[in-house]
Amino acid sequence: MTLWIILVSYYATSLNGKDLREKLNNFKTKQKMDRFKIFVTDYNWGDLEVEENAVRRLEKEKNIKIELISAQCRSEDEVIEKGCDADALLNQYAPITEKVISSLKKCKIIARYGTGVDNIDVKAATRHKIMVANVPSYCDDEVAEHALSLILCCVRKIFLYNARAKSGIWDWRVGRPIKSLNELTLGLVGFGKTARRLAKKAKCLGFKVVAFTPRKHEKLYRKEGVERVEFDTLLKISDVISIHAPLTESTRHMFGKREFGLMKPTSFIVNTSRGKIIDEKALYDALINKKIQGAACDVLETEFPDKNHPLFKLENFIATPHVAFYSEKSLVRLREKPVIDIVRALTGDVPEGLLNRELIGQK
Repeated sequence: MTLWIILVSYYATSLNGKDLREKLNNFKTKQKMDRFKIFVTDYNWGDLEVEENAVRRLEKEKNIKIELISAQCRSEDEVIEKGCDADALLNQYAPITEKVISSLKKCKIIARYGTGVDNIDVKAATRHKIMVANVPSYCDDEVAEHALSLILCCVRKIFLYNARAKSGIWDWRVGRPIKSLNELTLGLVGFGKTARRLAKKAKCLGFKVVAFTPRKHEKLYRKEGVERVEFDTLLKISDVISIHAPLTESTRHMFGKREFGLMKPTSFIVNTSRGKIIDEKALYDALINKKIQGAACDVLETEFPDKNHPLFKLENFIATPHVAFYSEKSLVRLREKPVIDIVRALTGDVPEGLLNRELIGQK
């Protein structure tokens, strides 16, 4: 009360009534301004300029104050030590386990850079009434284009020609036989947005496209001009298989010894989804024993892999470093959207990427 009297006395001597009201209203607003702490557990793009710009913009829009802190956590204990008092976590690869979640004192939301959340215990977060959000559809075209690039490298045997040419063998015949694209069947495991984008692009090049998902979605398949087949049928008839399924208990090691045994010996497999969907030991065996002709993976069971990984020694294996998501535009979307969702959650709105939607309306 004393502070108000001093302020009124000061402004009354120097301002007219209108200006005095504006100054007092501004003072009230600042006093009521909500303050939040966002902890970025880890990131691998060198800086947080995009996130900081988004924060500054949202502070003005929402009349809030945000403290953005960051680290490069690799363990549960590091996340707990530095983020236990945060209002929100923004996460890339650091483990967000039951242990971490139970230590969070006032966290309202955990947002992840990307679509997959297999490093976050979503069930534990839900039990603690903490929202979990991902960034859907920020890179559908990029992943589809990367998958298509790997597919073409396989069926045109670029991996083989590149290795042989560099070793002094300049001979087109080393890759025989190569079929025209309009003779080939592309099998998609999963038929979400990315797979559908890939299907359109592949069909334009002449591929016949088939797909498998547990749910039939007949109308969707008809709309896209893609035939749905059962999983084992897809394995048997596809010249190239491209994986676009999420990692779940039912898809973990979905491709193992049995599945590679059903594929054509001339076929290829491409994975731009999640590394653990393929049993790498079974893949290695299939490649060295010529059960399939080749493989191209943007993701592996363990990231970051050892440079002496057995698959890296094989001529018929192509690896890229989890880069399918990337273009300059998609990277900005990836970094802005979770910040926006965090602020939505902290200010009482529903995040667009919310996964545990059963929390809507709960306090």
